[in-house]
Parts: sequence; C-alpha cells; structure tokens
Amino acid sequence: MVLDEKNVVQPDLVFVSAANAGLLERRGIIGPPDLLVEIISASSLRRDRYDKRELYARFAVKEYWLADVANRSLEVLTLKPAAYQLLSCATNAGRIRSEVLPGFELDLASLD
Repeated sequence: MVLDEKNVVQPDLVFVSAANAGLLERRGIIGPPDLLVEIISASSLRRDRYDKRELYARFAVKEYWLADVANRSLEVLTLKPAAYQLLSCATNAGRIRSEVLPGFELDLASLD
C-alpha cells in the first residue's frame, strides 16, 4: 500500500470499497483504503499500536482494526476529526461492529 513516496506499508488485511476502486492498481493500493487490519505480535506491538495508528490517521484511513491474537481481542478504531476513537472492542466472546461496513458484526467466539 503506497500512501506517498515516503510511506509504503503492508497491512495484514485491507478493505477498499467499490467507491474507491480507483485506488487499486497493478502495483498495489495507491492511497488510503477504507479499512485496514493489523495483527499485533510481540515484535510489532509498538509499531502497530502507536506508529501505524498515527500514520494511518494522518492519511485518513477511515477505520483501523487491531487484532491481538495472544489476548484474543479486537479493537475497532474509527477516524474522527482529531484522531482515532474506539468504536468497539471485544475480548474472547465479545462482539465488534464497524462504521465502514454497515451491518457487519463479528462475535469473537465464532472464530474458535
């Protein structure tokens, strides 16, 4: 995913809506997607939780999900004018929802 000439990243999962399909090019996604997911590991914790959060907010990624497999949790952050705000969070059997994907809901217990 190319955000600009200095910021090229490879998120774990990315969603680009049909309205933004123009971002999809042969060489990758050029610009901010609608939603992306980072799967946190011990080695990527700081980078995913802080550095990338700031980067994705600066480039106006509408929704940023943080999946923490070790703690069986998922956080959904939605971009507001100033910064990301927590939209929903679940651990083990809780449910998350999305503003980018209206009507989407996920119960973490279903992932067992």
